[in-house]
Amino acid sequence: MSITGESLNQQDEAGKTRRIVFIVAGLIAALLVAGLIVFLKTRPEPKPAVVLDQRLEGGLRAGSPDFEKYRNSIKLDVPEAEYSDTVAGGMQMTLATTVRNFTGRTINGLEMKGTVTDLDGKPIKERTMVVIPSPSGAFEELENNGTARVPIPIPGFQGADAANIDSGQAKLKMEITAIKFK
Repeated sequence: MSITGESLNQQDEAGKTRRIVFIVAGLIAALLVAGLIVFLKTRPEPKPAVVLDQRLEGGLRAGSPDFEKYRNSIKLDVPEAEYSDTVAGGMQMTLATTVRNFTGRTINGLEMKGTVTDLDGKPIKERTMVVIPSPSGAFEELENNGTARVPIPIPGFQGADAANIDSGQAKLKMEITAIKFK
């Protein structure tokens, strides 16, 4: 078997063609990766969702003669918090407590405010929400001598606030802001 100059030239040309194809494919892949990096670095940050506070219509509020009497007959356990990371890169905290009704009446509307404060008592985030009837529909009212576990999710924690919460430099507070009876 003999190798001629013509077959060597054909092999060299085939090798050059393969190298050119690999070089072109590599350049295209590098340009796509660079374009993706530029896109991800320059896209605008998503805005955090705006959470509107809820109001209980027709309930007793602070300043009402019976509000303090009934509010003192509704006991709240020490609030607990769970938090999770959100898709947008922030954090959501859910404050929860057990509400105990000793008013002698059935509660069919309860508005509460959950607040996360720094160690100086300045609010970091807060949210007011109608917890009875519950948003999930789990319970519509709270009987006398009954208990209910009520959560208040508070989204939108970012950066330093999340770090303060992680390190335990935040206080939790839940309070009753309006009551409505059956």
